[in-house]
Amino acid sequence: MPAIESTIGLLAFWAVAGYLLGSVPFGMVLARVMNLGNLREIGSGNIGATNVLRTGSKKAAALTLLLDGGKGAVAVLAARAMGGENTAQVAALAAMLGHCYPVWLKFAGGKGVATFLGIVLAISFPVGLGCCLAWLIGAFSVRISSVGALVSAASAPALMAFLDTGDAIGLAVLLAVLIFWRHRANIARLRAGTEPRIGQKS
Repeated sequence: MPAIESTIGLLAFWAVAGYLLGSVPFGMVLARVMNLGNLREIGSGNIGATNVLRTGSKKAAALTLLLDGGKGAVAVLAARAMGGENTAQVAALAAMLGHCYPVWLKFAGGKGVATFLGIVLAISFPVGLGCCLAWLIGAFSVRISSVGALVSAASAPALMAFLDTGDAIGLAVLLAVLIFWRHRANIARLRAGTEPRIGQKS
């Protein structure tokens, strides 16, 4: 972890601001604006890009991916500009928690993959690229999105150790644990052989 240099007030501000930014449910907003239906009643009921793709709209899924990733990156970059690396990491974790547990949706949010990738790209661009590559290899080797998410999350701490200064290894571990926790139902379906493939309607 980086040295704590910001004031408690600034850290608290970015904990709240990061959470609120992360909690914006772009998938649900886009589905409503584009008349794609209620995501809670489609596929897995999740609010992320993979489930948006099950509506049949690749455009909406791509926008959801970009916006969910963007909010994580913006939280990190804005917090870093105001308070340095320790503030950026607080905002990063808060944004991830906001996406996964948004107060507006009774704390039933997404699984955090796009937001995780946006955060890691902003924390360390080389590590972020490595995580994106790990997602692509994992997901498209078996055409299962959750496999990509798990492979990417699992690789983050190691990539942070080898490609960065190591100050964010703790954050990478926390984010990876959260990704695995949010995918516990997917892991059960993977073990049972019933996990849907990318683009498959359910």
